[in-house]
Parts: sequence; structure tokens; C-alpha cells
Amino acid sequence: MEVKAELVGSVWKITSKPGDQVAEDDVLMILESMKMEIPVTAPKAGRVKEIRVKETDVVKEGQVLVVLE
Repeated sequence: MEVKAELVGSVWKITSKPGDQVAEDDVLMILESMKMEIPVTAPKAGRVKEIRVKETDVVKEGQVLVVLE
């Protein structure tokens, strides 16, 4: 399952890493947009398979940030 950015912003902080078990609604990373911090959460429980961005990256709306399995 792919977790995508809901808005344009920059990756402020990544709070998970590949191999982590996450529960539904756990925060995977925090995006910053227009001086606001927006948490990116897991849509369902699973394991983090891949993180496709790094801190300070600028992301586009709809860009895949994290892959869960």
C-alpha cells in the first residue's frame, strides 16, 4: 500500500524507518507547508517496506512517500 502526500510541502521529519511495525493512524513523517506541520499517518496497520523521500525533500501532491506491506 502506498502512502501519498496530500499537499505540496517539504519533509520536515521522518519518524519511521523500513522494517517498523505501525498501527493505523501512527505518524510516519511530518511535512511542513506554509509554516504548518502536517502529520502523514498510516492508513492501516502494517510494516514499513520503503521510505521514498528523505528529510528536507520537497514533495508534490500525490507523490508516494512511504510503501507499507
